[in-house]
Amino acid sequence: LGGPEAAVRGEPGAGPGTGAAAQGEMPRADVVALFTERVAALGVAVRHVGGDELATAVAAVLWGWEAERIVVPADLPYGWLAELDGVRPLADSAVLDVPALADVDGVVTGCAVAVAQTGTVVLDGGRAQGRRVLTLVPDRHLCVVHADQIVGAVPEAVRRLDPARPQTWISGPPPPSPLAGGPPQGPRGPYGAPHGPRTLEMLVVED
Repeated sequence: LGGPEAAVRGEPGAGPGTGAAAQGEMPRADVVALFTERVAALGVAVRHVGGDELATAVAAVLWGWEAERIVVPADLPYGWLAELDGVRPLADSAVLDVPALADVDGVVTGCAVAVAQTGTVVLDGGRAQGRRVLTLVPDRHLCVVHADQIVGAVPEAVRRLDPARPQTWISGPPPPSPLAGGPPQGPRGPYGAPHGPRTLEMLVVED
């Protein structure tokens, strides 16, 4: 409403809370801390690491999953996987169809932007994110979020995104089954695969 220029200026008609004054200016450290708090409240395991610790942290998560094969976007930075031992990364390609993706132990991606207010990460198919199906079919998803990708509120995230790109907004894993001890229940897709991972973990990189 009002067009992108009006939204940036926070003019009437740009929608509620779209201007900087409406959002309030939060210090960067507070934005990152709020994101961590909201993500954890959604049942996501989140850990902060330095840039030089990322490869070790990724390897540690995959070892914890006892993963043997994972899928990664073809343009995932090689350095993120430099410490893997005993885990085979498969670069995404057209030959990896839904049954093949359902057979891997997890996926590692980056993100386009993250929202502190809602504990959400957004993927738009850009660098290190891959096809949308990569994060809909595998049971486990490890998402790497750089601190400078985290914004305070949804309107700020929307302004960073290209509306012409396909977007996936992720706020935690599927909810647990109402049956005690049952598996998570989410919409089911072809071959019984859930529309989203049963396990979602995040690494926040303090660059």
